[in-house]
Amino acid sequence: MKNLLILSAISLTLLISCDNTPMVTSIDLPDTTQTSINYIGNISPLISTPFIKLPVGSIKPGGWVKKQLELQADGYFGHLGEISKFLIKENNSWLSTDGSGDHGWEELPYWLKGYSNLAYLLEREDMLEETQLWIEAVLNSQKEDGWFGPDEDRTGAATNLKGRVDLWPNMVMLFILQDYYSYSKDERVITLMTKYLNYLQTIPEDQFLVGYWPANRGGDLLYSVYWLYNRTADETLLELANKVHEKSVNWTDGIPNWHNVNMSQSFGEPTTYYMQTKDDKHLVASDRNYEEIRKLYGQVPGGMFAGDENCREGYTDPRQAVETCGMVEMMLSTEILYTITGDPIWADRCEDVAFNTYPAALTADMKALRYLQSPNMVQSDKVPKNPGIQNGGPMFHMDPNRHRCCQHNQGHGWPYYAEHLWLATADNGLVAALYSENTVTAFVGKGIEVIIEESTHYPFDEVVEFVVNPDDPVKFPLYLRIPTWCKNPLVSVNGEEFDYADLSSYIRIEKIWTNGDVIRLALPMNLSIREWTENKNSVSVDYGPLSFSLKIEENYVQEGGTEKWPAWGIYPASPWNYGLVLSDNDPVKTFEVIKKGYPESDMPFTHTGNPIEIRTKGKLIPEWIMDEKNLVNELPMSPVVSNEPAVEITLIPMGAARLRISSFPQIK
Repeated sequence: MKNLLILSAISLTLLISCDNTPMVTSIDLPDTTQTSINYIGNISPLISTPFIKLPVGSIKPGGWVKKQLELQADGYFGHLGEISKFLIKENNSWLSTDGSGDHGWEELPYWLKGYSNLAYLLEREDMLEETQLWIEAVLNSQKEDGWFGPDEDRTGAATNLKGRVDLWPNMVMLFILQDYYSYSKDERVITLMTKYLNYLQTIPEDQFLVGYWPANRGGDLLYSVYWLYNRTADETLLELANKVHEKSVNWTDGIPNWHNVNMSQSFGEPTTYYMQTKDDKHLVASDRNYEEIRKLYGQVPGGMFAGDENCREGYTDPRQAVETCGMVEMMLSTEILYTITGDPIWADRCEDVAFNTYPAALTADMKALRYLQSPNMVQSDKVPKNPGIQNGGPMFHMDPNRHRCCQHNQGHGWPYYAEHLWLATADNGLVAALYSENTVTAFVGKGIEVIIEESTHYPFDEVVEFVVNPDDPVKFPLYLRIPTWCKNPLVSVNGEEFDYADLSSYIRIEKIWTNGDVIRLALPMNLSIREWTENKNSVSVDYGPLSFSLKIEENYVQEGGTEKWPAWGIYPASPWNYGLVLSDNDPVKTFEVIKKGYPESDMPFTHTGNPIEIRTKGKLIPEWIMDEKNLVNELPMSPVVSNEPAVEITLIPMGAARLRISSFPQIK
């Protein structure tokens, strides 16, 4: 036996030394005919998806993503228990073994969804202990019939649901329990979910998913049903999945509801169901829904759409806003759709929101947030903006003490983003899905552990470097996503550059990986102009995955709140009503990209920290002003005549601009 082991080791050494040239190809999709032996993916009869989410804790984020997580933990969200009445522990029904008490609706699970994953990623003991307190209460709350959590007539805090079962708060809590299981492998989660989903099968059809929120957001429950099925193989769960889809609002045949968060959260439900039906109408419906939303209400940069509470016919200007809730739900929907389909367009769409829209919805220190944010937003105060904006109240105000649903729910945006930086593949490899500095530890090939260190300042830099360190030499495929905006990526392995005849969605590298192997990926970025012909012929400016806004000097004025958690109004301290002077023959000719260097603070989403600026020419448009409620007036139709002199103006990344003009008029 000893001699055989020696011969095997020699053979492996010869294989590595004699024939270890990397196979580098460009492909559309990883192989889904294989089944991962390292991670739990879909089991028959569900389709095999190209990607599988890694266990929570596999990815240790660094760089600016880690900075966002730290700011979130140290900001209002990590201390929301001090602020929110819904998180008061005394008499809280989420902590009650019999389900009685107060505050038993969505707020606690909304918050815990982000807070728990934040704790797992940062590994802060105080946050882990706080998370476990709520998790234990939920696990201990299950009744004999399978119900868990608040049990006041099983109607939570929602109105007009007496005599019906409000499943919505528990739908959010199921996500939390799944993440906790992924992190801890606590089998009590499987027990609770099995009993609960068995209980759901007993609810009569006319009482199932009744109510506005659960009916519109049934896709969340559907996802949880499949999650449990893949771990128990209980075929009755597939019957429940059919029931969930049939009783949910119909997202397969179009957009049935124009509430902005419902849209962001639910448009992808048909593709989740496709995993069971294999019916192409379910596969294509989610992309069609997305395209319809953007066509009708999303003719703006930043990846979102005009849905200040609801999309309204005729309200499509870039001054129209979207909820911070809607941003993070859009990010999560695109992450899930990317995992199911492998289509890199979903990762592009996730990055669009993550880089350009979401960061500016909070103050740079993350100690305050606003309910609504728009691509064109030149004053962020507490004056109600309705009817221009549908909502009344101080929806633009940076206030940690208000904005109830977004105040609790926005916190899952960055944790889930960090957890999707890498995904396992069905063929026992890995894909670099969303680029950022991090270290991932995962199993590949036939169960060999590998650590990959990823170094980059992307999206503020073009280069991504990976150092691969397996426990033992191991052969597996490693996939690099090519963003759709990048036309000429360059890749090298251990200094050797590779060409590929036809560029597809991924670069696939397969070899016997050994300690210290280095991959270098360059994603050259170019400046481009998008014209929004359906929105007054306005234009926006992109550089790679980043969209840019006018740099408006911001004057912060404390307006309410508390000494520890103040609220802020943000007022313009420089002119904002510029149109862009574009060259007829070469629109980008008048633009100059200035690279300032990456900030030592790891915080690029500020005026001073942003690493890239763009200089160009603009003219003031004197008649373009704010209305009587300090809401920017609608765009003038381009081209616009201006007799003002052309002056140099500075553009900064949208994510760094809390006051912003991102859709510009064109100057004639």
